Amino acid sequence: MPLSDPYPVKPFTQPARGEVTLPGSKSITNRALLLAALCDGPVTLTGALFSEDTEIMAKALDALGFKIEPRPGKNEIYVEGRGGKIPNETAELFVGNAGTAARFLTALCAAAPRGTYKLDGVPQMRKRPMKGLIEALRSLGADIRCLDEEGYFPIEIHACGLTGGDVGIDASESSQMLSALLMVAPLAATQVEVTLIGDVRWPFVQMTTRLMESFGQPRFGSIGQSYFSIPCGAPYASPSSYAMEPDATAASYYAALPLVVAGKIALLHLRWGLQGDTDFLGIIALAGSTVEQTYDGFEISFEAGLPRKGIAKDFNKFSDTFLTLAAISPLLEGQTKITGIAHTRKQETDRVAGAARELKKLIGDDNVIEEEDSLTITPNPAELKKRAAKGVIEIETYNDHRFAMSFAILGCHDLLKNGKPWLSIRNPACCAKTFPNFFDVLEQVWKNSHQ
Repeated sequence: MPLSDPYPVKPFTQPARGEVTLPGSKSITNRALLLAALCDGPVTLTGALFSEDTEIMAKALDALGFKIEPRPGKNEIYVEGRGGKIPNETAELFVGNAGTAARFLTALCAAAPRGTYKLDGVPQMRKRPMKGLIEALRSLGADIRCLDEEGYFPIEIHACGLTGGDVGIDASESSQMLSALLMVAPLAATQVEVTLIGDVRWPFVQMTTRLMESFGQPRFGSIGQSYFSIPCGAPYASPSSYAMEPDATAASYYAALPLVVAGKIALLHLRWGLQGDTDFLGIIALAGSTVEQTYDGFEISFEAGLPRKGIAKDFNKFSDTFLTLAAISPLLEGQTKITGIAHTRKQETDRVAGAARELKKLIGDDNVIEEEDSLTITPNPAELKKRAAKGVIEIETYNDHRFAMSFAILGCHDLLKNGKPWLSIRNPACCAKTFPNFFDVLEQVWKNSHQ
């Protein structure tokens, strides 16, 4: 059933209680799709995410001629690798607003020995950073033509393979650009020596290098260094099957829920693994929640009446979760300062500006300070209740899934002590990008908690 738009969030009048099965990681699924296509045989990806972004990636690989067989009922995707070759020599690929797909497919097509490929996306994708990757691939011999503004989509690639050799890359605006380059580097004619220009979010790079090792590549660098040496000629090898981890970013929303409504939530199958965003569990602990690892995931609990603490933290390494903390910060005691987030201004939307704008709707202009790389939020409980009492506050999502899910968790707080919605989410369907059934899961947790 379609969600109402705007979607009124039903507050919890009882402490949260239940288990949450998380979707597969988007970041891992889209990397694994590319690496499986580069393998020398079939690979079954288990526990895969089925969402807008992964569908875009799978459809693009299908358009390039790879045999892709989604099996939603089993949460599996079957991929028939072609040993580093792209079957079709012409294709037009539409990537929507999926940054992983845009960067990974650009690198894949540029590494092909021949072919003509056009890539484009929605208007917002045409504003997202691509320059660092395009310039790096060009320095390795790629013929990439920007059809509008230099360094941005749409692009047309006249593939002629990658020569190898020395290459510098600035991936400070998106680590996905470095990840894309690393994943196709083994296809170059000679060894590729990559020098990093500027900083990068290392957890996502580490995810990429560890996945490459799982798909048969030798270890070629250490996290934190500015230099990688990727040998040529080492083929990607099919592991027959590869299991996705649950999405740690998606976990952040339900990890925050007990802090908002009290109670206990079990996050099933979540582990410390490839995803740096698991570190958000430490943030919730600092704010006052109890975080316990179990044999089958994590349990997050918070006892009503205890203080919810405002905190100051650099979110650079796990910035996809900063909105989760920002959205619930009006409920915390004391100031919250979130830093290390300037690069999120160039993601699905300007997340820093958007967060500031929505928080000001809740607690007033004077209580939210927006700077280029940070947000400082000073709670104002009286103002929040006053505004909510006047009518349901609508949260704009900017077609960005993370706004919808983060602020939905805030709306679960029974602010007016009457169980009636005081906050609503515009365009709730935008969650399809990474967590299509987010609101169904939230409703199930609500029902379980109120039995």
